[in-house]
Amino acid sequence: NNDTEDEERLWRDLIMERVTKSADACLTAINIMTSPNMPKAVYIEDVIERVIQYTKFHLQNTLYPQYDPVYRVDPHGGGVLSSKAKRAKCSTHKQRVIVMLYNKVCDIVSSLSELLEIQLLTDTTILQVSSMGITPFFVENVSELQLCAIKLVTAVSTS
Repeated sequence: NNDTEDEERLWRDLIMERVTKSADACLTAINIMTSPNMPKAVYIEDVIERVIQYTKFHLQNTLYPQYDPVYRVDPHGGGVLSSKAKRAKCSTHKQRVIVMLYNKVCDIVSSLSELLEIQLLTDTTILQVSSMGITPFFVENVSELQLCAIKLVTAVSTS
């Protein structure tokens, strides 16, 4: 049983390392695109869409469940609890890796709003970005992300 727990912990560490490196890659791409005086060839639509997909995926599947227990799925299929009951049972302790990912995702969301001010994006991309910007307002305990989302929604509405 001890070996299984160690193996599971190592596997989880490997996955989180890859997730963190992917977040760094997204941040690097967005930082390059939002740098001053960049040529139009830098704004590759596929890269922008993948950054948005990565961010939306980890918001919905990693961060929202960690910060707001209403978004958690019970792995045992237990009884249905109200959102107040779920929040009452929740602990506020977060793993260091999750907090680091949260901060990187906040940076990505903020940088996406800067990118919207620089580059015109397709309608489908704008729809993805706008849904990513609105969703944090329905999640509790993500105040920094909500501030970044305000900036993103403002950039979407002005463009």
